[in-house]
Amino acid sequence: MLSRKGLIPEDFVVTRLAEDVLQPKYKTKQRKARFVAKNGTCNVAHTNIREQGRFLQDVFTTLVDLKWLHTLFIFTMSFLCSWLLFAMIWWLIAFAHGDLDAGRADAVPCVTDIHSFSSAFLFSIEVQVTIGFGGRMITEECASAVLALIVQNIVGLVINAIMLGCIFMKTAQANRRAETLIFSKHAVVSARNGRLCFMFRLGDLRKSMIISATVRMQLVRRGATDEGEVLPLEQIDIQTDNPVGTNAIFLVSPLIISHVIDRNSPLYDVSAADLQRQDLEVIVVLEGVVETTGITTQARTSYVCDEVLWGQRFVPIVSEEEGMYAVDYSKFGNTVKIPTPSCSAKQLDEEGGLSRFRLRESAAARCSVRRRIKKQQSTSKEE
Repeated sequence: MLSRKGLIPEDFVVTRLAEDVLQPKYKTKQRKARFVAKNGTCNVAHTNIREQGRFLQDVFTTLVDLKWLHTLFIFTMSFLCSWLLFAMIWWLIAFAHGDLDAGRADAVPCVTDIHSFSSAFLFSIEVQVTIGFGGRMITEECASAVLALIVQNIVGLVINAIMLGCIFMKTAQANRRAETLIFSKHAVVSARNGRLCFMFRLGDLRKSMIISATVRMQLVRRGATDEGEVLPLEQIDIQTDNPVGTNAIFLVSPLIISHVIDRNSPLYDVSAADLQRQDLEVIVVLEGVVETTGITTQARTSYVCDEVLWGQRFVPIVSEEEGMYAVDYSKFGNTVKIPTPSCSAKQLDEEGGLSRFRLRESAAARCSVRRRIKKQQSTSKEE
């Protein structure tokens, strides 16, 4: 895989993750199952499906969705079964015409040089794959043989079209392109432009771009309606504040996607302490068109409470070197601590906003400096 061979150090790469930064460990607690895994797979099992026949109504998609081992097995068995079926038909034609009798050596056979089932099987392979070694060939003696030749050619073309198309679609699936779209392993919550923001970093390892790339975020949690109906997977859209000001992003270099935690945010009343107690999961979906193939691709990941770092921000990884911009992917997920209020955005707004918090922090810092100076002066006088 391209993302695992030389572009990023191996210490920083897991499937679609780009770092393994040491983070503070919290007390382990039992939490709900993850809805979307870090590599983008959905953790949903479909059980008790009674109408299994619906899958057979779309055979091509069913074959594409199968595992490679199952696909290759079906590919092999479809050819073997068709060869054996028509070998039996050719053997029956030869048997009915009497071509297998040794006493009719002078008679014109339906197919030359068919003396047993093995020779009929070889002729079936020659007809369907158009090898034609020249030893066996059909004659105009039997109309049934001509009809069998036509039917076998049509069946062989249909099998080739379906199976080769299936293998091509499996090798050219859009999720293969998503393997080189990476997300930071952790998300952060910190102050940006005077507001608390939920942020994560994403990047593209390939030089071929993702056209019309868009980022969507959803919050998944357990909820309930006013009537008392329990929603085990309540999905709430989260508005993103992308660097370019619109939903479409220009993913030529890694970007930090942020969500402003305001009154319309589902994280508005969540504090740093609540983040460790609640079962929240933020799902991130990146969609776009692959520039080289024109196929729409989608990359997914999610962040649970344990993967959200409060009071930290990402370090810069883009620098200008010799007239071009260089990206250091070894620092893709590195974060640094910054002064951030641990209360929720709602409580912060009620207390006067981030500017009031900074004033209190500066006043507390000055008081601590004064106490430290007085303590040093008192110890020097005692000496």
